[in-house]
Amino acid sequence: MEHRAVKYFREYLRIPTVHPDVEYDDCVKFLESLGTDCGLKCTIHGTSKKPIVLLTWQGTDKNAGSILLNSHMDVVPADKTRWTHDPFEAFKDESGNIYGRGSQDTKEIGIQYVEAIRCLIEEGIQPKRTVYISYVPDEEIGGIEGMGSFINTNEFQNLNIEFALDEGGACPENKLIIFNDERCTAHLKITCKGPTGHGSLLFENTAGEKLVKVLDELMNFRESQVMAVSKLPHPLLYLSYVTTVNLTKVEGGVQNNVVPPELSMTYDVRLSVNTDHEEFFDWIKAICSNAGKDVTYEILEYNPKAPKTETDESNRFWMAIKEALDEMNVEYNVVGCPGATDARFVRRVGIPALGLSPMKNTPILLHSDNEMLNEKVFLEGIDIYKNIIRKLVNC
Repeated sequence: MEHRAVKYFREYLRIPTVHPDVEYDDCVKFLESLGTDCGLKCTIHGTSKKPIVLLTWQGTDKNAGSILLNSHMDVVPADKTRWTHDPFEAFKDESGNIYGRGSQDTKEIGIQYVEAIRCLIEEGIQPKRTVYISYVPDEEIGGIEGMGSFINTNEFQNLNIEFALDEGGACPENKLIIFNDERCTAHLKITCKGPTGHGSLLFENTAGEKLVKVLDELMNFRESQVMAVSKLPHPLLYLSYVTTVNLTKVEGGVQNNVVPPELSMTYDVRLSVNTDHEEFFDWIKAICSNAGKDVTYEILEYNPKAPKTETDESNRFWMAIKEALDEMNVEYNVVGCPGATDARFVRRVGIPALGLSPMKNTPILLHSDNEMLNEKVFLEGIDIYKNIIRKLVNC
């Protein structure tokens, strides 16, 4: 017989909360039912278009700071033609691999949180601290109208959150990856202007010449980061310690026989956890200046740095997590997150937050074709969360 948590997980995966036009109604109804079945109070916050579902496990000490367990409901698009199985079928193969968009990001932890608490309730555990399980929208498109808005409300402040857990990542090895920091996103548009005219002429200082100068500088920097990360033992797991620069769009031109008056490039930049942001943008400014007149840059999106969450004796919540993992002989690495998660919003308001998705021995497939999670790994994750939450609620 299939485990109840696996049934819930597969049902959750079948709800297509996929961008760009996410419809959350069915998802909210499912989560309300999930919470009710576990005996947890359910409240809805946010807006009808961007709802936030909050499940509550009430603690005995109203003065004790509460614990937040966060995940997001939304998922990125999936091209069915590139998948072995329909990405919203939640197909389970003979090896127990469950295929579905969101199976690693982050519908798995949304179910694991609840099942872990259900087990603790069945054991008769009385938490000192109240636990809130949040399901937020919008994370995959920046989170501004999800957690980014929620943290600024009186509703959030009244929760008295003292510590938060959010999404982590899969690890191909027999260990957990825990995020205590993350890189910052910067989307840059660099525009180069120059003389225009007939394509048979040789103008000086054209937009194309200036573009090449900027492109060379950024590609040389990118190559240095590729070399740096290639020397690390597991490049995918340690990307947060280098800055990635990727050219994502080139625009401009009038027609084939006209020298363009303007060309632009858009870059997706992820600033490493060790990068001085002011120095980086000064460098971009200098590159543009050195490329010639009328070369400018625009910051389309920028996530300022949030404080790192300490993983030492100064953080009693970390010590509780460490104790739980050590008791289970679970190995782990604490690293920075290479992408952006909702944990950054929480950290910015002074709440320590760690990213932890218990997916050991699992290929990293979030946002990829054939995203999947093995049933045994999923169930093991519930046990890990159960022991972590047991420690957190009474520390």
